[in-house]
Amino acid sequence: MPKILKKKLLAPNIYLFDIYAPKIAASAKPGQFIILIADKYSERIPLTISDYNVEKGSVQIVVQASGESTKKIASFKEGENFKDFVGPLGHASDFCDMNLESLKDKKYLFVAGGVGTAPVYPQAKFFKENGLNCDIIIGAKSKEFVILEDELKSVCDNLYIATDDGSYGFKGLVTDKIVDLIENENKKYDHVVSIGPMIMMKFVCLTTKKYNLPTTVSLNPIMVDGTGMCGACRVSIGGKTKFACVDGPEFDGHLVDFDSAMKRQRQYVNNKKTKEIADHHCTMDLAVSDHLAEKSVQDENLEGETFENFTIKKAKDRFKRVPISEQAPDERNKNFKEVCLGYTAEEAVEEASRCLNCKKPGCVGGCPVSIDIPGFIKEIANGNFKEAYKVLSLYTSLPAVCGRVCPQETQCEERCVLANRGDSVSIGKLERFTADYARRHQIKDSGDIKKLNKKVAIVGAGPAGLTCAGELAKMGYDVTIFEALQQSGGVLIYGIPEFRLPDEVVEYEVENIRNLGVKIENNFVIGRTMTIDDIIKEGYEAVFIGSGAGLPKFMNIPGENLNGVYSANEFLTRNNLMRSFDEEYDTPVNVGEKVAVIGGGNVAMDAARVAKRLGADVSIVYRRTEKELPARAEEVHHAKEEGIKFEMLTAPVEIIGDDEGWVKSLKCVRNELGEPDSSGRRRPVPIEGSEYEEKFETVIMALGTNPNPLISSTTKNLEIAKWGGIIVNEESQTSREEIFAGGDAVTGSATVILAMGAGKNAAKSIDEFLRNK
Repeated sequence: MPKILKKKLLAPNIYLFDIYAPKIAASAKPGQFIILIADKYSERIPLTISDYNVEKGSVQIVVQASGESTKKIASFKEGENFKDFVGPLGHASDFCDMNLESLKDKKYLFVAGGVGTAPVYPQAKFFKENGLNCDIIIGAKSKEFVILEDELKSVCDNLYIATDDGSYGFKGLVTDKIVDLIENENKKYDHVVSIGPMIMMKFVCLTTKKYNLPTTVSLNPIMVDGTGMCGACRVSIGGKTKFACVDGPEFDGHLVDFDSAMKRQRQYVNNKKTKEIADHHCTMDLAVSDHLAEKSVQDENLEGETFENFTIKKAKDRFKRVPISEQAPDERNKNFKEVCLGYTAEEAVEEASRCLNCKKPGCVGGCPVSIDIPGFIKEIANGNFKEAYKVLSLYTSLPAVCGRVCPQETQCEERCVLANRGDSVSIGKLERFTADYARRHQIKDSGDIKKLNKKVAIVGAGPAGLTCAGELAKMGYDVTIFEALQQSGGVLIYGIPEFRLPDEVVEYEVENIRNLGVKIENNFVIGRTMTIDDIIKEGYEAVFIGSGAGLPKFMNIPGENLNGVYSANEFLTRNNLMRSFDEEYDTPVNVGEKVAVIGGGNVAMDAARVAKRLGADVSIVYRRTEKELPARAEEVHHAKEEGIKFEMLTAPVEIIGDDEGWVKSLKCVRNELGEPDSSGRRRPVPIEGSEYEEKFETVIMALGTNPNPLISSTTKNLEIAKWGGIIVNEESQTSREEIFAGGDAVTGSATVILAMGAGKNAAKSIDEFLRNK
């Protein structure tokens, strides 16, 4: 854990922390930032790096104790540990990559205010170390708020201090000092870099624009998550939407729409927690009976035989599925308990007895990871649950996940021969039952693994990465997963709500993969903490990229930067990973009384159902008909039961805000269906004159995601498609033979099971590559 080596009070409520983080220190550059998570309940706080020391392995940050989260950070003492410290993130300052000889002919002016003074220090130090020239202006309310004066003097040509009250240095604002230097002291500058409060940077840019003086600003203050997956830090740069954490944090200040950025920055000021959910804890244990059979049974003709409190019973109607228990809709839409309660042991055996054990099972061909479905179901039918789990374990590392969230109805179950006359076998629910039984009884995927002296790196601990890691570990490889978030699971943790997939389930299956010998390094951002090429230099003979597609899409309609507009990624991450609905956690969320969710996939259903649980009146707005909804039928059915409204053949054209920059309504247009488009679905065509406006206070964009460009932009000679996906061949191999990729990083946002199938395919290809190397 990141240990605090030094804590120093710089000014009232402003603290400097020196933190032991050797990997970040080794990679850090001026202008970059880190994510700090103080403890289990804390927000993810982006903070610009104020210094770094490779020899000491330390990174410095400066924190102003203003809100609840920063007050908590400031309360930590020397020798204590923060929970997580992630980075370095963002692009380095532009001058870091410029030709040094050309910079020697230029004069830079750094303008800083408040805690923005701290990140100017590594920038000016870069200039000093490279024989470059710069002046610095720092602004403060009064003398007691001036920080790092001696440090800054040591790295610049001239240091100017401006205080509002004139108690020290120049009396006035930093903008007044800029004018004074240019007009009264005849100073000549080629470029200005400004870091500080948004309002200060806005007026610095207005001032420098008068002199046609190029100006760079750091938009760190607007960032929320920092890794590019929430989309909350979007800002208009020259009329185009950019993301501060991915595209920045530094931008051309003369192109920044500061007014909209400042309104977004105030989104969580004076936030009051959404009403407390009385009981949100996982109730997965309800899914399996307390009295499950453990006796091995070999005889297939055992109907009526009893083991402990359990009796084997065959299905009376082979063509009718055994019903499964669920929470009542009016109860579950107010809590985060799992909706489906799962089969009991007796129900599972009865349902499994419906399987025909086909000699040529079509269901297996419909499974992306090719599970022996008749094999594990046969064991369930005989009451032999332990053996059923052993069969599953041969094919999948995440059976409890697959059993809950995979679209079985369009894959394995669709090909069940019973579906021709009635209900297909409930394959997904039986897979879930088997995995839950194993968890309850601590059944492990045991077996001696002969270790190979070959190292493989996996980027991302989501379904693709976990599957690839598990498969390779079973083959004997030394596998390490590098994961950017503080918790493993990827979209399984941050994207899917607990009422569909409890964290407890994911954590258990991740632990099973660790038990195979897989190592997981969390808070490790490939492309920033280290690049893939750095990883290969450390002795990894192959790399699998399973980083997912975490960069949210927007519609590019007017009003998308208003407060109250979320990407589904941000909204779900705040609730699922950072648990904003829980009063014990610090992460805020604002949910109005009326919420519109734009989109029709599983993510849209998840966002809508979460908003409903937070007390909102929720509408799904989808541009096609219900027939074309890409979401699972089960999820649509559950959403309707829970009171979610569906506005079909409807598309937003504008989000309308109030004078304070908050959403007040949504302008939409009605559609009709035209000819099929490239997806094979009929294209929605707007109906002329059908526009209407409806009141909403929150709009959630659930339009899909694209891969984060961080890895592709920092990996040499990696071929990328125009839309950002990594290009691979049928063996999951990229343009570089030692690098493989799969899942959403290759295909764009898709299903969990397809990502798992890609991870499994890549593991096979990596094994062949390394054995033939």
